[in-house]
Amino acid sequence: MTDRTDAAARREHILRAAVRQGLLDPERSLLAGFVDLDGVARTVGTLHAAFPAGPRVLHAFAAKANCLVPVLAELERHGMGCEVATGGELARALAAGFPPHRIVFDSPAKTRAELRWALDLGVTVNADNFQELARIGELLAGRATASRIGVRVNTQVGGGAIAAMSTATRTSKFGIPLSDPGSRRDLLRAFRTHPWLTWVHTHAGSQGCPLDLMARGVAEAVAFADEVNDVLGPRRVTGIDIGGGLPVNFAGEEITPDFATYARLLRTHAPGLFSGRYEIVTEFGRAILAKNGFLAAYVEYTKSAGGRPIALTHAGVQVATRTVFDPESWPLRITAHDPHGRVKQGSPVRQDIAGPACFTGDLLARDRALPLLEPGDLVVLPDTGAYYFSTPFHYNSLPEPAVYGVRTGEDGRVDFTLVRPAQDPHALPDSAGRAVPVPPSRGLVRR
Repeated sequence: MTDRTDAAARREHILRAAVRQGLLDPERSLLAGFVDLDGVARTVGTLHAAFPAGPRVLHAFAAKANCLVPVLAELERHGMGCEVATGGELARALAAGFPPHRIVFDSPAKTRAELRWALDLGVTVNADNFQELARIGELLAGRATASRIGVRVNTQVGGGAIAAMSTATRTSKFGIPLSDPGSRRDLLRAFRTHPWLTWVHTHAGSQGCPLDLMARGVAEAVAFADEVNDVLGPRRVTGIDIGGGLPVNFAGEEITPDFATYARLLRTHAPGLFSGRYEIVTEFGRAILAKNGFLAAYVEYTKSAGGRPIALTHAGVQVATRTVFDPESWPLRITAHDPHGRVKQGSPVRQDIAGPACFTGDLLARDRALPLLEPGDLVVLPDTGAYYFSTPFHYNSLPEPAVYGVRTGEDGRVDFTLVRPAQDPHALPDSAGRAVPVPPSRGLVRR
């Protein structure tokens, strides 16, 4: 557990230092993200402690949770691997220094070029479907690879509270469904046909999924791996990738559930996972970084409508996309601070916290009780180290904010490292579009 007071005090300490050093400024730097690198190290340590130590366990960080290369490089230095879901994420993982044997490539739509690249590098590949297995077979014909190759199975154990985060439902788009008629027979045939197929991959979902559901999904995958080994030989399946998905407590500072709790539940539901028969890969993302990052933004204006105060801030849909579009599934805490970064005092007043985008629904919080915000105040969004400032949404051409890595010394000094520079709001990026003629030879010619 993390003490609420300590975590909040640390955030305020970092925020006040950022204001003093000009990283937040009401004229020049209206919004910024912060990654607590000391916290990241502690979290990774608890993950390693929760699972068996040694070379037979690889914890691969899910790059989609925060794909900023310096953040990935920090995780690599702490002994993590990296799970990637696109060619772009693979490029970032390589740039961050992950060796290919510690990279896992998962995607339901890998192209031939992406597969060829991964197999040439020796990256672990988890195939999503039978057609992809056939494609890998074609690419491997007559050649060797250092890649470990697995197949994703959908254990169909059910969904959690957030449908979009539930990947083990009966009709999920991911993996090969284990309970559909003929699937297990066809999967056994695939293992028999392809000697390079040696791993099983599963992932039941993430936020909103109860731990028991996730553990039952892993148990089904282990049972299937045991079945393959019973039929085809004891070392046919050598490893199991259990995915990630540990939910995050967005309601408070406490880290609950934690990795140790999940590992104990896995030992109850799937003891074979820890029997020594299998190597293990995990793919946690949100649970590693969410609570080790926060956003801070200035209040530009305040007003009242229908008797309710409204604070207009510079943080909105461009950084808190999921919260804005699905606030019930992705609520965020907000803390109010004065212009120096100090926690704001005063009686709570119910008010809306709005973002800068030009549509009514751009709200971080509706009817939230906070000390009354004023122009020049700061709002902080805790628990946003994953999926928030690292994956911006470019609505209204709103610029990407600067992101800083943070370390603190024993003397309380706060050191910042620029992880990503702020995007110049007045400079046109390539994504703004340019009218450039395309020579006919480079276009798609249909006959």
